[in-house]
Parts: sequence; structure tokens; C-alpha cells
Amino acid sequence: MNTILIIDDEEKIRGLLSRILSLEGFEVFQVGDLKSALKKLERTEIDVIVCDVKLPDGSGVDFSKILKEKHPATETIMLTAFGNIPDGVQAIKNGAFDYITKGDDNNKIIPLIYKALEKVKLNKRIFNLEKQLGNRFSFDSIIGKSKILKAAIEDAEKVANTDATVLLTGETGTGKEVFAQAIHNSSSRSKQNFIAINCSAFSKELLENELFGHKAGAFTGAVKDSKGIFEEANNGTVFLDELGEMPLDLQAKLLRVLESGEFLKVGDSKPTKVDVRIIAATNRDLPSEIKAGNFREDLYYRINIFNIILPALRDRISDIEILADYFLRFFSAKSSRKITSFSEDYLNSLKQHSWKGNIRELRNVIERSVILADGETLNTNTLPSDFKIQNSEVKIMSAFELSSAEKIHIQRVLNYTNGNKTETAKLLNIALTTLYRKIDEYKIS
Repeated sequence: MNTILIIDDEEKIRGLLSRILSLEGFEVFQVGDLKSALKKLERTEIDVIVCDVKLPDGSGVDFSKILKEKHPATETIMLTAFGNIPDGVQAIKNGAFDYITKGDDNNKIIPLIYKALEKVKLNKRIFNLEKQLGNRFSFDSIIGKSKILKAAIEDAEKVANTDATVLLTGETGTGKEVFAQAIHNSSSRSKQNFIAINCSAFSKELLENELFGHKAGAFTGAVKDSKGIFEEANNGTVFLDELGEMPLDLQAKLLRVLESGEFLKVGDSKPTKVDVRIIAATNRDLPSEIKAGNFREDLYYRINIFNIILPALRDRISDIEILADYFLRFFSAKSSRKITSFSEDYLNSLKQHSWKGNIRELRNVIERSVILADGETLNTNTLPSDFKIQNSEVKIMSAFELSSAEKIHIQRVLNYTNGNKTETAKLLNIALTTLYRKIDEYKIS
């Protein structure tokens, strides 16, 4: 049932409006001042407020602005005295839905309230969508409970509320854009634009234009000025994915943005000033790229203010079942299939896989398994053929190369403990001296 609150210090008018609205099937509440209205709003969700302009403890016009800030889904209709239309107009500027003249427009109140309720319904739908979107790109939406993942999330949460530049590193498919979006959504810039670009997806000329925009006449076909993503994301966040693929001369322009907050559009001689936060990501070893002459050292130190290493899926095996279950429910619903579980052999196959493509690869495998499934359970028969071939190769290698398996296992445990060798030795149930010997023997870095 829709709820209406009447705020008026004249009891007869409150009573009349209450009877009219109650006959329409609305649940109606009435108060005589703003203080009582605020208390009512704290206890009860109100859809539409009918409010007098002049009240004993304040102005309804000013109150309409406060209402829109505190209760954005609620709509307000102002009651204005005859000849006091400017108050109603000002109330609309403050966020009120509409106004009617007091005493003369009782026949107009019902259709006006129905229109306001349509707006309330739309408001609530928008707020719910925004909430879902916010949840989708929040730290709570990052799936997994492993210690190594939690450590990465904790680091990201700490840096989110700062303006520090963040560098996300890790293998392809580990969720770098998800982390970048969560950092943005938890920052003071969350209401502003978040714009992501893959630096490997464009040629040098196109990437420069995408990043910085151009002036009219800068090249053939440039008939008008165009904004780049740095200008579009002003006061927000730019996510530069695959930063290691950026050409050297564009790296110099990016460095200027980081140092001075300005850049030159293509074909422009006057710098454009922006205030953006930069989050970058790469699966390349940037120090090695610096040695090879492919990445600027000065840019590396400006971009690597706060580094978060995202763990590979094979280093968070305990999360595989959680992620697989999430993707199963997602793709089952998407394809209108009733597939609810995995066989034990299927899960063991997932946990033994090397996952070079990480979460992206796992998502792909589950989606294809759902397509191949005949019943309600995913089993090894539903695994894609290329997945089975890769697992067979791993088993053959493990059977004949015990040292390789041992090296991989030690590396995984070291990753799990964030390089803590004492804790690693305890988990492996070996002496610390033995661990150091094996690290040296297998050349584990």
C-alpha cells in the first residue's frame, strides 16, 4: 500500500485531505509541524508528502530541499496559499514534485499524487539498480576466502580512500579490472566517471587520440574538437589496462599527466588540465621491461606508488570451488537450465588444473560445461576436450618429473605465505635449512 504524509498546522485541512486520500486506498499519516514530520520519516517509509509552505517551526520550501537530500526516492507536493505561487516554484527548484493552491485544488490532488507515485516507483527502481551496480563492483563482490586473496583485498581497501596511483600486477585473468572498479567505487571519486582502456587494443596513433583527444583539423576527418578519456574522466578515475604495452612516446605524455595533471591534445598547443586518479594494470614484469628499454624508469616510479599483486588461481586452490559454484549458478540461470552441482571427480579435475588463464579460464570452462551437460550435475564428461588434454599432459609430466612437481608446490606455498620462509617450512613440514637448500637448488625467486 502506498503511504502519504500530510504536513499542515490546520487540523481541518489535514482531516479533509486525509479523508480524500484514504478513500483512494492510500495509507495516510498526518502531522502539524516539521519536527513531527522528521520523526515520522525516521520510523515509516513514506512515498509522497503533501506539505504546507508555512508551518509553525519552519518553511516547507526549505524543508523540501532537506527532504530530497535525506529521502531522494520520496516526492513532495507543496500546498501554497492563494497568490503565493512563487513559493511553489521555489519548492520545485529545491526538489519538490509539484504544487497546488491550498483549498482551491482539492480535485487536482488525486491525479497529482498518482503522477508523483509513478515518479517514486521510477526513483526506487533507479536506486535499486545503482545499489546492485555498486554491489557488483565492491570489495564484497570479489569472490574467494583464501588468505592470499584477503591480503590483496585488505591492501586495496586501505589505498581506496586516498588519491594514490595504484599498480595492479599479476597474471592475465586474475581480476585486475574488478579490483580497479572496487577501488574506484570505495573512493571519494565514486560518483564520478570510471573509464577503462586496454592499452594493447589500439595502435599508437589511435591510443593517443583515445587518451588525450584532438583539436579540430588535427588530422583528416577531425572536423571538431574531441575529448579523450582523461578529459571525460575529470574528477574520476582512469584505469589503464595492459600498461606495459604502451609505446614509449605515449609513456612520456602519461608521465606529464601524473606529474602536472595536464596534457596536450593531438594538434593542440595549449595544455588541458585535469584531476584524475590513475589505476594501472599489467601482467608484464616492468623492471625487466625497463632493462630491455621498453618501459620508462621514471614512469615506473610514478605509477608504482602502491602495488597490489593479484594471486594466480593455482595459488588459491581453496577458492576454486567457490568460484566454480558462482559461475555454475550464473550460467545455469542464463541458459534456463537446472544444473545444481558438481561430481567429486569434476571438482578434483578443476583443483588439479594449472589455470594459466586464471579466473577468466575457469569461467570459460564452467560455461562450456553447462552447455555440454545433460543432467543436473557437471561431471568429467562435460569438461571441454582441450581442458582434458592439458590435464593429461600435467599428469604425465608429474609422473616422470617429480622435481618439477616439488618445485611448483614449494613456489605455491611461498606465494601463499607472501614469501615467509619460516611459515612455508612449517606448512611443508620440513626444516628451514632444507627449504633454503631446495630454493637454491630449484632457483626459486
